[in-house]
Amino acid sequence: MSGKPPAIFLMGPTAAGKTDLAIELTNVLPCELISVDSALIYRGMDIGTAKPSKEVLAAHPHRLIDILDPAQSYSAAEFRRDALEAMADITARGKIPLLVGGTMLYYKALLEGLADMPAADPQVRAELEEEAERIGLQGLHQQLAAVDPESAARIHPNDPQRLIRALEVYRVSGMTMTAHRQRQSAESSAAGPSAAGHLPYTVASLAIAPADRHVLHERIALRFGQMLEQGFVDEVRSLRARSDLHAGLPSIRAVGYRQVWDHLDGKLTSVEMQERGIIATRQLAKRQFTWLRSWADLHWLDSLACDNLSRTLKYLGSVSILS
Repeated sequence: MSGKPPAIFLMGPTAAGKTDLAIELTNVLPCELISVDSALIYRGMDIGTAKPSKEVLAAHPHRLIDILDPAQSYSAAEFRRDALEAMADITARGKIPLLVGGTMLYYKALLEGLADMPAADPQVRAELEEEAERIGLQGLHQQLAAVDPESAARIHPNDPQRLIRALEVYRVSGMTMTAHRQRQSAESSAAGPSAAGHLPYTVASLAIAPADRHVLHERIALRFGQMLEQGFVDEVRSLRARSDLHAGLPSIRAVGYRQVWDHLDGKLTSVEMQERGIIATRQLAKRQFTWLRSWADLHWLDSLACDNLSRTLKYLGSVSILS
C-alpha cells in the first residue's frame, strides 16, 4: 500500500442499493460517510431524492446532505472543496472516508481535479441571461456550437446553467471551456502523477448494480410509485409555492422534480408525469452506467447477491485498503 491514506468510493446507478451497503460497511469498518449526490445537498427535497430517513441519518451521519437551500446552486468545484475538507477531517481522526452516491461528475472532479476556469462575471452573466430571454436557450446553444462544438455536444440546449457558464467562460477569457480543459490536461500530464489535481488518497472504487438491467428498471418504477404514495407531489407543491424557486434552477431540474413541477403547471397529467418521471430516472441510470464503464480499476457487485458485504471486505483486503 502507498503512503497515502485510504478512501472508498461506492458508486452505482440510482436505486441500486448503494446506501444500504454503505451503512453495512460502517457497522464493521471505521468508516464515515460522505454523500456524492447532487440532489441530496438540498434541504426540503427529501422524498423525490430518496434521501435516507432522519432516523437513518441520525444513526449513520452523512456529510454533504442538507447543506444548501434549493434556491442555491452548487458546482463540481464546490463539491471537490467540501469533500476534500470532509475527507481530511475523517482521516485525521483515524477513520476511512466512504464516499457513496451516483453523481459521477463529482467523483471525476474529486479524482482528477477541475480546469482552472475564470471567475464568474456578473455583467457578462446578466447579458447572457437577457439574451436567453430574447433569443431562447436554443439560440444560446447555437452560439456555443459556433465557438465550442465540443462543449455544445456535451451540454443540453435546455440546461441554462451550464450553457450560460460555457458562454461566459468564452466571453470573459477569450478561450473556450474545452480549451481550458485541454490546457489543464496537458499541464497535469507534464507534471506527472504528483500533480495537485490528483487525489491524495489510495482509493478503492466499487460499483453496485443488479446484473439484470430489467431488475433495475423494475426497482426504479417501484420506487417512483412509492415516492408518489409518500407525498412527492405535495413536496414539490410546497417548493413551487416559494416565490424564489423556478423550473430553471438546478434543484428543480433534478430527475423527478421537473416532471412533477410540469404536472403542477398543468403541462402533464398525473399518468404522464409518472411515466416521464420513470423514463427520466431510467435515462439517468443509463448515463451513470456509461460513466462507470469507463472507470478504471472498478470492482463490481451484484445488487441481488446476498453476500455483498463479505465480497466487499474481501476486495478491500486484497487492495490493501484494510490494514
